[in-house]
Amino acid sequence: MNKVQKLELTWVGKNEELHIEPRILVENKELSNISNDPNTENMLIHGDNLLALKALEQKYVGQIKCIYIDPPYNTGAAFEHYDDNLEHSTWLNLMKPRLEILWNLLSDDGIIFVQIDDNEQAYLTVMMDEIFGRKNRNTICVKMSEPTGVKMTHADKRLPKLKEYILMYRKNDLKINQVKIPKDKWDNEYKLLLTNVNQKQIEFIKSVMNSEDPLDVDIKKADTMLKDIEYTNIEDYLRKNNIVDTEEQQKFKYDNAWRILRDVATTGSAKNIADKKMSSFKGNFFLIKTPKNKVYLIKNGYNSKVAQPRIKMLFAEDYLMVNPCDLWLDITTTGLEAEGGVEFKKSKKPEKLLQRCIEIASQKGDFVLDSFLGSGTTACVAHKMGRKWIGIEMGEHAYTHCKVRLDKIIDNQDSGGITKLVNWKGGGGYRFYELAPTLIKEDAFGQPIINPEYNAEMLAAAVAKHEGYFYNPDSSVFWKQSNNKGNSYLFVTTNHVDSRIVETIKADMKEDEFVLIVCKSFDSNCNGYKNIAIKKIPQSLLKNCEFGVDNYNLNIINPPVYEEDEDE
Repeated sequence: MNKVQKLELTWVGKNEELHIEPRILVENKELSNISNDPNTENMLIHGDNLLALKALEQKYVGQIKCIYIDPPYNTGAAFEHYDDNLEHSTWLNLMKPRLEILWNLLSDDGIIFVQIDDNEQAYLTVMMDEIFGRKNRNTICVKMSEPTGVKMTHADKRLPKLKEYILMYRKNDLKINQVKIPKDKWDNEYKLLLTNVNQKQIEFIKSVMNSEDPLDVDIKKADTMLKDIEYTNIEDYLRKNNIVDTEEQQKFKYDNAWRILRDVATTGSAKNIADKKMSSFKGNFFLIKTPKNKVYLIKNGYNSKVAQPRIKMLFAEDYLMVNPCDLWLDITTTGLEAEGGVEFKKSKKPEKLLQRCIEIASQKGDFVLDSFLGSGTTACVAHKMGRKWIGIEMGEHAYTHCKVRLDKIIDNQDSGGITKLVNWKGGGGYRFYELAPTLIKEDAFGQPIINPEYNAEMLAAAVAKHEGYFYNPDSSVFWKQSNNKGNSYLFVTTNHVDSRIVETIKADMKEDEFVLIVCKSFDSNCNGYKNIAIKKIPQSLLKNCEFGVDNYNLNIINPPVYEEDEDE
């Protein structure tokens, strides 16, 4: 039978699988900030992000609702003078295993956003199509700079770059949360403004807007409440009141959106409701609300027999907003030096950009993950928006930027970014984690040994992760250190195990329980017990993965050197 071929991207080394060590995370309690929230689930992790993702995989598989990453764009000097095949292949080989783990971490109703520029966008898209599925992709174009400065010096040779891409993948064919942004300009039909309106009239109009039943508006009350109101041309009103600055005009319009009118023809449900109301109407104005939540102001003189009787529609807040779709031009991406109170030249993403991604993909209480945390923007925005978050940063920025910035947010000392938009007042917390060192290393004679840096607790937790158990020591039963689904337990010890120890455990076990004992050595007569298995460390772990690798860094320090072609 012929093997079915599929469309895919190939590159040098694509099929060379990495066997990543599943390390444990060790909390650095001095750097954790939990005084306001001792039960926090937020995590700031310092360490190689591929090892850190592997460390998270067991517990958080299928648990992350929103992932945003902003990986290196493959523009560094390390790639500058080398063959394209090597350059792109190296970058793709380093991205692929990270994306595969991120796929595992993403919940079934989750969304991942990957921001990238022109250098690798095309290659990355095809690779992510293979992992995440092409049918669930959106490609968002984001304006990231202005046509000024150095980028314009070579405008006569190539088109200056102003944009980047965000590849957005849904894990399944799920509904996303819609976002709305203010319209750049209003439709010309919206020219009228309610005037001479008092507070009681405002409350009445807004109560109609919020009513559930479109017919449930008291006509007599409406006539009494609204008889004194008038309307005028909004541009005349702005000029008359010296509201002339564009920004000031926009603020006025948005603040007064509920009382801006549009003259429209009455058709469909609006006409049907108006006709029913009109039959008993004797006053100056009345309000109706359609099933689609549009609110109309109808004036005396409305005649349902006219082909297109005109009425006034209140310009409710929703009418001022528009879906940005997949072209995001409205977010300011320059002048961010002060945002978050940390300096991150030319690399800091705006908080409003992350806010939009998180808003599209999640609700309060959901987990948000960023494995290329940089200056900490994703974690900071998620924190302010009431999401739980996990941030991974391999560089010193974990200490100098991420922690500093998050501490300011918790202490309510950050007034920038989206702070005012979401009414952030401080609070919350996080735990700071370091990656544990490799579990197995070689001694002076080249023999594998348990890393001396591991204490008994770390060893038990690490072996549990390797064996697929969750480290959760029982407070009263010594051999129940870890467990997995059902009544299966793991006991790890650095002591020699003999039949006496096994008999002690056996006497304490129930019939439906199983225990795996992992130790440095054991007597040969200990392996014949029902529901008890014994393994030796480190021998039993050696084939599990690649030990001793501390850095799967995307920044290639010593790329290979190739001889120049003779033609060159």
